[in-house]
Amino acid sequence: MDRKQLRAARRADASGSGPTLEDRPPARFPGAKGAFALFGEVLWTGLLITVAGLPVVTLPAALAAGIRHLRRYVNAEESHARTFWHDWRRALLPGGLVVGAAAVVLAVVLVVDIRVAATGALPGGEAIALIGWAGLVAGAALVLVTASAWTPESGWRAAVGAAFRNAASDPVGAIYLAVAAVLVGVVTWMLIPLVLAGLGCAAFAAVAVPARPRRRA
Repeated sequence: MDRKQLRAARRADASGSGPTLEDRPPARFPGAKGAFALFGEVLWTGLLITVAGLPVVTLPAALAAGIRHLRRYVNAEESHARTFWHDWRRALLPGGLVVGAAAVVLAVVLVVDIRVAATGALPGGEAIALIGWAGLVAGAALVLVTASAWTPESGWRAAVGAAFRNAASDPVGAIYLAVAAVLVGVVTWMLIPLVLAGLGCAAFAAVAVPARPRRRA
C-alpha cells in the first residue's frame, strides 16, 4: 500500500465510512474523535444559531438546524454551514415561526408575572414568582426538546408531540436539557457574548442526551 492509499485508508478508518485498519468495531460517533475539534464545532454552531435566532421568533428554527448540524458532524456526515442554513429555511415555514411566536408570548407573560410578583402587589407573590421561573425553565426545555425532534419530513406538529413523548419516556434526559437551558440563561446574564457558547452547548446537549447509555429494565 503506497502513501496515498494509506492516507485514504486512514481517513476511511477515522470517519467510519470504510474498513478499519485494526481489528475493532467502528466508532459510534466517528466525527467526535477530536475533543478540541468538537469544541470548536460546538462554538461555531452556537454562532450560527445566534445569528439565525436574532429575531427571537426564529430561535426554535435555528436550534433545530443547529442540532441537526451537530448530529451530522458527530456522525462524520456532511456538515457545512450551507446545510445549516438550508435546514433553517425549511424549519421556518411552515410552523417554525408559529412555535417561535408562541414561545415568545409565553416567555413575556411569565416574565411580567415574575416582575409584578416581585413588587409585592400580589398576595402570594413569592409562590407566583416561583411558578413563573419554573414555567420559564420548563418552556425553554420544551423548545429545546421540540427542536431536537424536528425533521423536514415530519414538521413541527409531529415534533411537539414527539417532545412530550420523549420527556415522558426519559424524564432524566428532560431534566438534563432543562439544566442546559438554565445554563444558557446564566452565562448570558453573566456576559452577553457567552450566549454563543451557551447555545452551542445546549444544541450539543440535545444531541448527546438522547444518545447517552441508559439502564434498561
